[in-house]
Amino acid sequence: MKIGFIGAGNMARSMIRGLLASGIPAEDIFASDKFAPSRESVHQELKIETTDDNHTIAQGADVLFLAVKPHFYQEVIEEVRDDIRPETIVVSMTLGKKLAEVRSYFGRDVKLVRIMPNMAAMVLESVTAYTPGEGISDEDSQKVIELLKSFGQVYPVPETQMDAVTGVAGSGPAYIFMMIEAMAQAGIKAGLSHADAYAMAAQTAKGSAKAVLESGTHPAQLRDQVCSPAGSTIEAVAVLEREGFKTAVIQAIDACVKKSKGD
Repeated sequence: MKIGFIGAGNMARSMIRGLLASGIPAEDIFASDKFAPSRESVHQELKIETTDDNHTIAQGADVLFLAVKPHFYQEVIEEVRDDIRPETIVVSMTLGKKLAEVRSYFGRDVKLVRIMPNMAAMVLESVTAYTPGEGISDEDSQKVIELLKSFGQVYPVPETQMDAVTGVAGSGPAYIFMMIEAMAQAGIKAGLSHADAYAMAAQTAKGSAKAVLESGTHPAQLRDQVCSPAGSTIEAVAVLEREGFKTAVIQAIDACVKKSKGD
């Protein structure tokens, strides 16, 4: 199976790392990018074939990932739509463009699916939402999902939930990074070294997430387990509640979802 990427930016690079780590040979993955430094960097780091010719990628791919910015989508699709074979599965991975809109750019029926990965693909821990389009068989879906699993967890969702996925998971790493930064800065203020503060904050976020995933326990219950009566943790939690921590997070995600919808 030949896997092509049109666009070789950070997300495509992270996904390709995962595909290679899963055992897919480098000679079965190829990418195009008009920006020479990106193209050359991907070739040097990942040892895959790269080109500036989108037609070559579209013609040869069995699964084709469209990894370009939203404002280039129509232009790129119109450029390569006549090169795509009927059996090729096209993977749309841009923000805010529904399957129907992307399909309209082709002007004909194509095997089209939509995904929303996140930045954690770079460490093979992506949350990737997946929605199949019309004409996608179970076999087609399984083929794509197995590829997506190489760089994280896959969550099949109806397309109506893609904007919610964007708010929670697509943009989610930014919120976690802000929390880690704030925790580390507080640790530095209290006397920790910069290195220790950031390492401890990041590991705490990692361990806490793992506790939620592996225990199956509601986060509120886990929080209560940390909060001893009249202890220091409950004092900190009380400040977060008073300052509207959860409300701020919910409102931020609401704003992200609205932006994703184009509201």
